[in-house]
Amino acid sequence: MQFAEWEPHYQEILEYFGFEREADEEAARLLASLLDHDNLLSLASLTDGNEVTVCGNAPCLKDDLGKVSGIVFAADAAAEVLDSHGIRPDAIFTDLDGATDRFIEMNREGTIIVVHAHGDNMPLLHHLVPRFTGKVVGTTQAAPLPRVYNFGGFSDGDRAVFAAEELGASHITLAGFDPDDVNVDPLKRGKLFWARKLLALIGHEV
Repeated sequence: MQFAEWEPHYQEILEYFGFEREADEEAARLLASLLDHDNLLSLASLTDGNEVTVCGNAPCLKDDLGKVSGIVFAADAAAEVLDSHGIRPDAIFTDLDGATDRFIEMNREGTIIVVHAHGDNMPLLHHLVPRFTGKVVGTTQAAPLPRVYNFGGFSDGDRAVFAAEELGASHITLAGFDPDDVNVDPLKRGKLFWARKLLALIGHEV
């Protein structure tokens, strides 16, 4: 999704949550300054023409593990669930709020970390991005910058689906997505509402 197409949805999201665009843009600039290399081609070559399973971190992920095949994209802490069942994700999409030392190890072992910059995670960007020694790709929900991309999507899970679409996946399977989960706080409930709405834009009904 081109930024011009994404921007109206982004503006709606900012208004819905009361987020500040300027803070998102500052975080994107910070992330760009922390990245020494552009690893988009590695992520694209992993995805293009291949079947991709995108794993959200809903409690139902453990029940959906039988769906997981092909190239595996994990949304943040879903990576830990997969890893505990012997599945190391090919890429982890994360704003770093669920990141652990195991993320750093998986990155060293070959997992691409797709780090998202937004206005609330600048301290985490400062602390964690320099610790990743493997391949890292930057993303933003604001206007893209060199080494920092915007494929569309808002939260980790739907952003991974948008990336898989944009980078040419031949088929995308969703596992561990539950936008009707009632056992979440109001902010997360709003994010699930938007995840469902955004995924429908690209033909994924959840």
